[in-house]
Amino acid sequence: MSDILTKFLSSQKRTDLSHFKVGDVIKVYQEIEENGKKRIQPFEGLVIAKRHGNELGATFIVRKKIAGIGVEKTFPAHSPTIKKIEITKRAKKVTSAKLYWTRNKTDREIQKRLRLEQFKQKTSDKPAKNKEEKPAKKLAKKK
Repeated sequence: MSDILTKFLSSQKRTDLSHFKVGDVIKVYQEIEENGKKRIQPFEGLVIAKRHGNELGATFIVRKKIAGIGVEKTFPAHSPTIKKIEITKRAKKVTSAKLYWTRNKTDREIQKRLRLEQFKQKTSDKPAKNKEEKPAKKLAKKK
């Protein structure tokens, strides 16, 4: 019985989620259905907590401020409604696993303490440049 259960649970897990950490600023693209129409809604904010590791019931909490009011959303990590997760900024140093202290701080205090940096994802679309190649010489036009 447990063999069947483990096969089913492993088939429900997602492997395409990017590896983000607590302290990263991410953009979550979630599919929402309203009045029979489906659309994708992005939600960008700071990851303040991750729970249950890589289990099927794993969740993460994303916080952002909208018009001066803090909004937190809890996303199930393996939900089929989450289409994509994009990391926009990465924290240099995070000293705790849960960042609940950010609820009482301003954005400037949070950025100063976490030292957020732009995150550059590795893209395989661009071909690697060979260091030995020399640029072609430009021919001068004669008038």
